[in-house]
Amino acid sequence: MAPEAGNPLRYETILNEKLGSLPTSPGVYRFINAKGVVIYVGKAKNLRNRVRSYFRDPTQLSGKTGVLVGHITDLEVIITSSEVEALILENNLIKELRPRYNINLKDDKSYPYLVITSERFPRIFLTRQVRRDGSRYFGPYTEAHQLRLILDLIGSIFPVRSCKYRLTEAAVESGKYKVCLDYHIHKCKGPCQGLQSEDDYQAMIREIITLLKGKSAGLIRDLTTQMQQKAVALKFEEAAALKAQIDGLKRYTERQKVVSADPIDRDVFAVAAGENDACGVVFKIREGKLIGSQHVYLSNTGNTEIAGLVSSFMEHYYIETPDLIPQEIMLQVQLPDDETEALRQLLVSKQTENRQVRFFVPRIGEKAELLAMCLKNAGHHLHEFMVQKQKRGEIARIPPSLEALKKVLRLERLPERIECFDNSHIQGTDYVSAMVTFVAGKPKKSDYRKFKLRSFEGSDDYAAMHEAITRRYGGSLTESLPMPDLLIVDGGKGQANIAWKALCELGLDIPVAGLAKRLEEIWTPHERDPFNLPKTSPALKLLQQMRDEAHRFAITYHRKLRTDRTIRTELTEVSGVGDKTAERLLSRFGSVEAIVNSSIEELSAVAGSKTAESIYRYFHEQKPGES
Repeated sequence: MAPEAGNPLRYETILNEKLGSLPTSPGVYRFINAKGVVIYVGKAKNLRNRVRSYFRDPTQLSGKTGVLVGHITDLEVIITSSEVEALILENNLIKELRPRYNINLKDDKSYPYLVITSERFPRIFLTRQVRRDGSRYFGPYTEAHQLRLILDLIGSIFPVRSCKYRLTEAAVESGKYKVCLDYHIHKCKGPCQGLQSEDDYQAMIREIITLLKGKSAGLIRDLTTQMQQKAVALKFEEAAALKAQIDGLKRYTERQKVVSADPIDRDVFAVAAGENDACGVVFKIREGKLIGSQHVYLSNTGNTEIAGLVSSFMEHYYIETPDLIPQEIMLQVQLPDDETEALRQLLVSKQTENRQVRFFVPRIGEKAELLAMCLKNAGHHLHEFMVQKQKRGEIARIPPSLEALKKVLRLERLPERIECFDNSHIQGTDYVSAMVTFVAGKPKKSDYRKFKLRSFEGSDDYAAMHEAITRRYGGSLTESLPMPDLLIVDGGKGQANIAWKALCELGLDIPVAGLAKRLEEIWTPHERDPFNLPKTSPALKLLQQMRDEAHRFAITYHRKLRTDRTIRTELTEVSGVGDKTAERLLSRFGSVEAIVNSSIEELSAVAGSKTAESIYRYFHEQKPGES
């Protein structure tokens, strides 16, 4: 259970107590926010070391991780007996809980599988539902057309039954079923009438499984040996049937792309990353031939490094995929040692034969070219995915101004969400700050925020900016508003530096720029000199639009506060008039001037006769010292 809301000291106490008693065992940890919601699930070889790493130096945390830590009020751990158990449990918990700060992987349940049933005489067909009924599943296949071609191929080489009969031993012996057309055209050997033994049928299924695993060369050799034995034994019809199978297998293997001279089983992994989405592709290579590929989309990736995305993709793939584990795994980047070891243990636990799996990053030669091809496919699928999101309205068309702004400020990612700050005051009174938000280059007024500043006295623009930035990115607003891709301040070098300093104190890494009014100069933190853009630059026009909108919003809020304070002060100086009476009068008459010009009778209807007389005398009788 999460601690009671609104008590930061209580949160800190609970976290410190739990951090001090963490075990050194492998396991899974869950971070919980003030509402009792699990916001992140992770795994660890050593729970104590991994979890404590989040709560050390905040300046060493990435932007997304820094925000995550700011929302943690409680944590829970589940101890497991091994890293493999922790990895599988983490995968299941992420699917179940869908935590806000975890990378999300598109579920492959919509993709088709090829299933070999667990019956006495198994059937083979396409399915999109994986059931734990003892059947054997191959896939998923991202292309249903590719899977149907494989089914047609199997049907042309192996006489697998297509009927749905329950061929129990009793049903076959009793002659319950009759052979169908498939038997007469030699596409089935009639197991329904006992014309084919269970042992012979199962041997054929084992050959199909070998083929689906990509082991076609060994299968062809075995069938060739059997064909020769049949011929020596003068069983020419059976030898001819085997020759037909061998020819079909050779035609199938000829269609497969040869990508490596050495006949080794490999999986090749590559991930192409966008702003907040990514796509992972795996090439399945068996005996040097590319037998298939699979792609998975990842969302909520934020600023996660490529190594983290590749690791998440591989964990998901090997937990969900029952395929043969390869001898080598090719990667585009080197994974951390602890991630590599966890994956190695997972792969060992899933294979029947005890052999080591080699992880490596190719740098030159045909292997590097193969990896480049895999990465190119990932980039293609990601582009298609983003186009579809744009068509569905999930992402807007990228305005040229954002592309230009990304280029001139040398940003790592497109500034799709930008927040701009401006301060307003008169001689240090009624100090306010306003924040406007632009998404996809357009104002999003529902995300505008205003701040009444109170942490300092007098006129101090730097203190004002520091307080506004701290309250926006270090307080409760981080729960309701997403983090921006860029922060703009109305001001020059000093304002840009103070905004950057405030973000660093919060452990956040958000790009900052300032736009100075006098010469429309653009300042970035720690740069010695500003730079200017042409007046026709779309990036400058966007910055000016945001700066002017923030200024308008700040001035409007400041005027309201100043007007309210002036009106309240003047009315509440009248004997018998308090805040509530002043509010009723202003609501009825609209202004102090209208109240001054009203009759006693009109004022009495709102404030009562005694108070109305006091108001009338205050504004109409000559005060001492006036002439």
